[in-house]
Amino acid sequence: MARQDAPKPALLSRITVNQWVAAVLVVLAVVFIAQNRSRVDINFLLVTVRSPMWLILLIMFLVGALAGLLIRRRARR
Repeated sequence: MARQDAPKPALLSRITVNQWVAAVLVVLAVVFIAQNRSRVDINFLLVTVRSPMWLILLIMFLVGALAGLLIRRRARR
């Protein structure tokens, strides 16, 4: 007797909620970068840096994420 395979689900139904959220966040990040390409001056202590706004915000996000990871890692011990 020949075995009948079930039809494969459609591509959109195989995408998880986490993948949809990630895709939306990527689109929002691209739009954010496109709208914040102007250069700004950042003063920190005695140093002034001129850089695109999106790059400064990305660096600050990464610094905050790193701080959060370090705090969480210390809290687990």
